[in-house]
Amino acid sequence: MRHSHPTDPHAIDLDAVDLRDPALYRNGDPHAVWHAMRHRDPVRWQPIGQGSGFWSVTRYHDIVAVLRDHATFTSEGGTLLTLLGQPDPASRQQLSATDPPRHTEMRAPLQRLLVGRTADRHRELVRAEARRLLEPALGGEPFDIAVAVHRLPVVMFGTLMDLPPADWPRLTELAEMAVAPDDPVHQLSSGAAATQHRAHRELFAYFQDAASRRQKAPGEDLLSTLLTMTVEGAPLGRGAVMANCYLLLIGSTVTVPEVPKAALAELIRSGRYADWAEHPELLESGVEEALRWASPANHVLRYATRPTELRGVPIAEGDAVVVWYGSANRDEEVFDDPYLFDVRRHPNRHLSFGAGPHYCVGFAIARMTLQVLFEEMFAAFEDFQLAGPVEHVASNFVAGITSMPVVGKPRPGHQREAVR
Repeated sequence: MRHSHPTDPHAIDLDAVDLRDPALYRNGDPHAVWHAMRHRDPVRWQPIGQGSGFWSVTRYHDIVAVLRDHATFTSEGGTLLTLLGQPDPASRQQLSATDPPRHTEMRAPLQRLLVGRTADRHRELVRAEARRLLEPALGGEPFDIAVAVHRLPVVMFGTLMDLPPADWPRLTELAEMAVAPDDPVHQLSSGAAATQHRAHRELFAYFQDAASRRQKAPGEDLLSTLLTMTVEGAPLGRGAVMANCYLLLIGSTVTVPEVPKAALAELIRSGRYADWAEHPELLESGVEEALRWASPANHVLRYATRPTELRGVPIAEGDAVVVWYGSANRDEEVFDDPYLFDVRRHPNRHLSFGAGPHYCVGFAIARMTLQVLFEEMFAAFEDFQLAGPVEHVASNFVAGITSMPVVGKPRPGHQREAVR
């Protein structure tokens, strides 16, 4: 998704916009749409046909209100636009589709395994992989960094789940097919629906087999935790285990790698790469700004459990309400100069990990992975330049880049052999 710098809120015909359309995020400019909505219609009804539709919420404080009030805006009716108007088979089974108090009990054992100590323990594993994936760029030839960095987060997922490394590339590929089945890079010749169906079928079969093996010899990994945890006095069913394996895969391998892609694209465009690279004390604040800038998950869906209102707009019981993270993270009411990538930004209360009870369970792992990747990138390269067009993902869920060829300028003394 292009990270543009819109200025005119009246430049967009909102009646002609369909925020469900994956093509908008590959070829269009959703930031211009959200900019217009924030200024003209921040709680806007998007009709779909036959009386159905959803509310688009684009202001930061309204989005936080929705995410924090699970009693009024439930996640158990479905969380993504792809399931709009359909029952969610993962309801009360998958962490993201479960409300408190069940959600709280389900989350606790996973949170204990994903805290900062776990992130620190695996830091050098991530560092070695970051060096390996950046190594081809040290020769000064064109290098597709979008493809390379997509391989990084699965290292943590595969390790924490204790899955064979040989399986990691296919799991990443299937995750991409599942969330972006309309994208030509991932779509099978049989079409988007068949692509998503294939990905879901193969992923759930894989996790079913892995769970069956792990059941016989549980350990201290994430999969074993899911298999042995109890919620409301009963163990998770096998379907719930599969659904949460899927959630953890998508959450780690699809969204996290979009952060360095979007950040690097903007650093190249603005000529500000060196400003961050030469100030290691800005690593943490820069990563937070990269998270705000990228906003890798576009949206989340909720359903109103009772009549309510947002900004004076009445919301009926049962209405679908979609919050747009990318819009919240550019809200002028909260962020000064929101279309500036500012590694010194403070405070930076971005919503890229969400808000409320569904705040990303893997936030510590994600932050560590991004910090290590940028550390290694800045240590090895003085700068980057684009070497070809940037191709964006056709998906209304993930704000992503499928291809970004670059040429890196290695720092003196850095050669290919240095990372082998």
